[in-house]
Amino acid sequence: MNLAPYIDHTLLKPDCTQSQVAGLCGEAATFRFASVCILPWYVRFAAESLKGSGVAVCTVVGFPLGASTTESKVAEAVNAMNNGALEIDMVASITAIKSKQYDLVLNDIRTVTEAVHTHKGIVKVIIETCLLNDDEKKRMCAAVTQAGADFIKTSTGFSTGGATLEDVVLLRKNVGPAVQVKASGGIRDTATARAMIEAGATRIGTSSGVLICSEPQAHQA
Repeated sequence: MNLAPYIDHTLLKPDCTQSQVAGLCGEAATFRFASVCILPWYVRFAAESLKGSGVAVCTVVGFPLGASTTESKVAEAVNAMNNGALEIDMVASITAIKSKQYDLVLNDIRTVTEAVHTHKGIVKVIIETCLLNDDEKKRMCAAVTQAGADFIKTSTGFSTGGATLEDVVLLRKNVGPAVQVKASGGIRDTATARAMIEAGATRIGTSSGVLICSEPQAHQA
């Protein structure tokens, strides 16, 4: 299995530098990863660096708490796409989920999704599984499906935990057939990445993409 097409090569540290982003883009082009996932600040730079490479530029919106308003998320997403982003990883409003404001959460996701789809982009909705119980996760699967988003994503990587196999299985079981699953947070080796894919993930968010794809077992069937 060639793992490279599954990987969103990620660098979201607040102290990352432009030279590090340049290196990330170079690695992504060499390995032919699905995308680079970077801070909005570097979207235009990454889009120029990766032009013609076949690697998409992904960025984050409402990151990492999901607590900004829907209007702010839409503006952030549209600005990123105007700068060259093709994929948007938006954080759902965790505080609204915990407050059981599911109608507001659905509207938040749907509004951002519609704006991104108007620009022919892809939306991945981060629900921060480590902060939710199973009922909340299932409700978010329904909301993401109903909103028409393209992916449901486990984690930001900035909270109390990352992706688990159990959560990937739960998400895959409860989203609609048109929604894909992105596993993110704490995936640092080939065995874990392969296990996430076997559990139902079609994207892997990781800062360890080069290591994962350089291990001998990365190319085993």
